[in-house]
Amino acid sequence: MTKKLYQLALTFVSGLTIPNCRKLLEVCPDPEALFSSSEAELRQIFGDHDKIISQFLSKEPLRRAKQELELAQQHGLKVLFCTDPEYPQRLNRSECRDLPVVLYMKGNCDLNARHIVSIVGSRRATEYGKECTRKLVEQMQADGLTIVSGLAYGIDTAAHTNAVSYGLPTVGVLGHGLDHVYPSQNQGLAKRMVEQQGALLTEYPWNTTTLPGNFPARNRIIAALSDATIVVEANEKGGALITATMASGYNRDVFAVPGRLDDPCSQCCNHLIVTNKASLIRNAGDLFYQMGWDARLAHPVQQQLFPTLTPDENRVCKQLQECPELTMDEISSKSGLSLPKIAAALLHLELENVVKCLPGKKYKLM
Repeated sequence: MTKKLYQLALTFVSGLTIPNCRKLLEVCPDPEALFSSSEAELRQIFGDHDKIISQFLSKEPLRRAKQELELAQQHGLKVLFCTDPEYPQRLNRSECRDLPVVLYMKGNCDLNARHIVSIVGSRRATEYGKECTRKLVEQMQADGLTIVSGLAYGIDTAAHTNAVSYGLPTVGVLGHGLDHVYPSQNQGLAKRMVEQQGALLTEYPWNTTTLPGNFPARNRIIAALSDATIVVEANEKGGALITATMASGYNRDVFAVPGRLDDPCSQCCNHLIVTNKASLIRNAGDLFYQMGWDARLAHPVQQQLFPTLTPDENRVCKQLQECPELTMDEISSKSGLSLPKIAAALLHLELENVVKCLPGKKYKLM
């Protein structure tokens, strides 16, 4: 508990942005040491940022963290720090420097599941959009995917509801604290999600109110938590477009369901497809094909093969686990291996169906 107290307190230091917090943890992995440091020692780290230094010295962040941990314990919540095994490791990748270092979770969902897909779209979903969502989720049973969305009206609700109906774990990422569910009409749905190995997830402390600005921010978690984001229905300026743009920025795959040319609810999807910002998707089979997933396999091939790989091959796979798509030059830069060794390793890994070569001579794990 003591360790978690100092980790959580770090997030209550006003003025310490998330990217700076992540950089700070690289320099000082133990937050307790920061709160035990003298003013002179803190000044060596933070320079003239007197406000930040004064907060470490005042211990006010520790008081707030203690209060938050007590609430979490009282309400059966998990507090996940970025170094915890349960914390979603997809959020720790190098391209995700703006992702929160602490998450609050209600439920027992595996946030590091083998395959995770976000489904987003309009709050004013049409029957076409809802039915497309239902069919997609139904077909995802074959792979046992985990479904992520934002628990909002429309497509989000359809994604979560169908995931529960078809027995898939589903995660609702909230733009407020876990003391309430917004919209309130989804309280029953949220309860069922948690009961069925799903979860409610947020970066916001208990009693954080529902503010408009929180929702675009929570979209980045939806985007980064998944391997792929599917936009089912959305207009040109909705939150779904924000999520799709963020997903692309995090090097995640983006898919869009096409719609009628004159339908405002399909303008975003059609635009994403036409501008090559998303791949057209008709069904879950398209997703499995584009992602290189075989829905018939109960376990990923690479997990079965890794123990028998050579040291060089394991180093290559490790880099591809940390960054989903890399060129040979990028693998060499990150792993320290020579290009001939990488070429030999990739050839064997391709033959064994552990990796696949993508357009642009990039490689990714199957």
